Amino acid sequence: MAIASHIIWSTYGFWLPNESRGSWSTRVWARHLQRFGMATKVETTRSVAHQNYDRGRRREMQGVLKYPPVRLTGVQARAVGRGFGQVIEQTGLNVYACAIMPDHVHMVVARHRLDGEEISQRLKSAGTRRMSAEGVRPLAGCVDRHGRVPTPWAMGGWIVYLDTSERVGQCVKYVEGNPVRQGLRRQRWGFVAGLEG
Repeated sequence: MAIASHIIWSTYGFWLPNESRGSWSTRVWARHLQRFGMATKVETTRSVAHQNYDRGRRREMQGVLKYPPVRLTGVQARAVGRGFGQVIEQTGLNVYACAIMPDHVHMVVARHRLDGEEISQRLKSAGTRRMSAEGVRPLAGCVDRHGRVPTPWAMGGWIVYLDTSERVGQCVKYVEGNPVRQGLRRQRWGFVAGLEG
């Protein structure tokens, strides 16, 4: 039985469904991306982020997207974190680790009445609302044909269910180290209780 989850989701345009190193997608829905091949579904729960891939092909795919790929600035990441904090307080979610990266988010959470998919949806919505409220929303100048600003997040995400304290600890360590491995500062969020919390 799962005692926690490692939830990962990306910003718009970061990890595409036909990414050469693999994705968790089963189909390429966007017509403008279909010419780059079929979805590259992987079955592993291990990260494939460090596998080699064709960066030129990825840039070419990103070049045909409807909107520019989203990369959160530090100001935007802080706004997202404040939005997360509101949802975490409202739902009583126990967060062991969180990293809000420029192009994706990692969160390790204790088992909760909400499933991982609903947790990520609520957090995405709250982060977007907070960026809008603070006037720092990505893609604000890219209004769609219905007059709406597109979401800064990719659809879906990945949920890895963790069934041992050892796996939870490994994921917490991985998430906490993620910013540092990318040359960024270690992150400290007030809503993170840590493993003792």
